[in-house]
Amino acid sequence: MSLTDLAIRNAKPSSRLQKISDGRGLQLHITTTGSKLWRLAYRFDGKQKLMALGIYPDISLAQARQATDEARKLLAVGVDPMEQRKADRQDQKRTVENTFETIARKWWAHWSPMRSPRHAEYVIRRLETDVFPVIGERPVDEILAPEIVQMVKTIEGRGALDIAKRSLQTCGQIFRYAIAHGFATRNPATDIRPSDVLVSRRKQNYARLDAKELPELLRHIEVYQGSSVTRMAMKLMAMTFVRTSELIGARWEEFDLQNARWDIPSERMKMRTPHIVLLSRQTVQLLQNLHTLTGHRELLFPGERNPKTPMSNNTILKALERMGYKGRMTGHGFRGIASTVLHEEGWPHEHIELQLAHQERDNTSAAYNHALYLKPRAEMMQWWSDYLEQCVAKGSVMKLTARVA
Repeated sequence: MSLTDLAIRNAKPSSRLQKISDGRGLQLHITTTGSKLWRLAYRFDGKQKLMALGIYPDISLAQARQATDEARKLLAVGVDPMEQRKADRQDQKRTVENTFETIARKWWAHWSPMRSPRHAEYVIRRLETDVFPVIGERPVDEILAPEIVQMVKTIEGRGALDIAKRSLQTCGQIFRYAIAHGFATRNPATDIRPSDVLVSRRKQNYARLDAKELPELLRHIEVYQGSSVTRMAMKLMAMTFVRTSELIGARWEEFDLQNARWDIPSERMKMRTPHIVLLSRQTVQLLQNLHTLTGHRELLFPGERNPKTPMSNNTILKALERMGYKGRMTGHGFRGIASTVLHEEGWPHEHIELQLAHQERDNTSAAYNHALYLKPRAEMMQWWSDYLEQCVAKGSVMKLTARVA
């Protein structure tokens, strides 16, 4: 007789395993501890087999009968249902292992150690917020370009154009990783250019003065009525033309004034490789003066409210605005002026680019390029400080002979 739910519920365990048949090979096994297990008995390729179908009541009688029907259909076409289930599980496992999110997290674990913790955390957070909800569960080798377009357009739709572009770029890196490790065969992100699907935005260059206006600016800095530390920060930026973030985050431990050298560690550089700033006599003197003001701190330019954190990156910008240069000059503008003047005066392009930390870098050469041409770069930096000094003294752009090595 066929089983019923009532009979199953009322069945009690005994001192040995009980096997109750429902027909067509479906059996209910009742263990000595009272567990009720569904099993399907069948023959395949001349061998008797027993297939587990689940535990009652998690698997109901109706569900067990449906599973039996499906197994019998496979047997009718010569397929072993146990082997088929094993294959299905392998396919499911491969699908989970090959989802975009799984591969993206593998890529991030490979990529992030060479980046700053802050930047690495930002990238994974953007993936979790904007990318994974859209394509995270899709097999990485099945994702098509229109799916990526939809994703970046959604990000753009909320007004985050820069994030949309970065997300597209990051996806391209993930697909390259997937191809390199055998998870995918092509990179659909390469089929898309940001300009094809995203609204173009006119590039805004940093405001900066013409070189002929530099003497007036330098003289205004000399008589700046605000904080002495801020005035020295502007002067140091003019002399070294480093990026604002690199300047305000500077620590005294990075400086070797005796050897006129400033070593900025890789984690503070945009290119994530070390950078050497050669210091002129004037720059060393400025730093010695600054040391009397902030030398008891770790930072050269500590914040007013919390000396353990750097001054705001807007401090220099606001100082320039108070001197009448709003919209005309930024801290970053010193880099552009220095590059223009040094190129016009005949200093080698590669020396200038190295000092600006602009040079192209790859993983092999990054550890070495920053230390190239130290002697000629030191001469160039001394020439630059002499040039600035004469601009202040004479009140006009001076013509100095560049001593190019």
